[in-house]
Amino acid sequence: MFSHERVWAAIDGLAERHKMTPSGLARRAGLDPTTFNKSKRLAADGRPRWPSTESIAKIIDATSTSIEQFTALMGGSMQAAGSLQTPASVPLLGFAEAGAGGYFDDSGFPVGQGWDEIALPQTGGSEPVYALEVSGHSMMPLYRDGDIVIVSPGAAVRRGDRVVVRTKAGEVMAKILQRRTSKTIELASVNPDYPELQFGVDEIEWIARILWASQ
Repeated sequence: MFSHERVWAAIDGLAERHKMTPSGLARRAGLDPTTFNKSKRLAADGRPRWPSTESIAKIIDATSTSIEQFTALMGGSMQAAGSLQTPASVPLLGFAEAGAGGYFDDSGFPVGQGWDEIALPQTGGSEPVYALEVSGHSMMPLYRDGDIVIVSPGAAVRRGDRVVVRTKAGEVMAKILQRRTSKTIELASVNPDYPELQFGVDEIEWIARILWASQ
């Protein structure tokens, strides 16, 4: 199972599962876009080149994939990996809409009708999700302006997770949860041009975990 061909096939399968090219998968994981190019898979003398364990760990983390799912992809099983082949329609909001009042329940899920919708492959999970179109550049190069992030209000949020946060003042942002205490919440940006932010817990309306992105 752990052959050179199967490991590279698993990387290609993971990219396909998330509707990305291998280059897009590398960018999403913060790697050089050429990391998984087919030209990188063999040395000049024809010997096989293996992807590094670090690069594999990064794409697993960036796509919220378990090691079991990645191993299933190495075995050629999209079904066992939680295949994303059955389409489902979920609400699609822009950040400007998300910042307006009255559009969410207490958990951070859109309420009402009339939203735009986007067809997404299903993950096999039971928790409700919705889609947000990223605006701004604070999450570059991980998420770019116009990317679609899939948000799960019901998923557990831990330190280091990529999250969407809505403040009670109506500001909506995609950040990394750096630290949360009983009194404060600290948020970090991937883009070093944007500062870290700190809010009082009473200033935050909700925090929802980003599961994955369609780029």
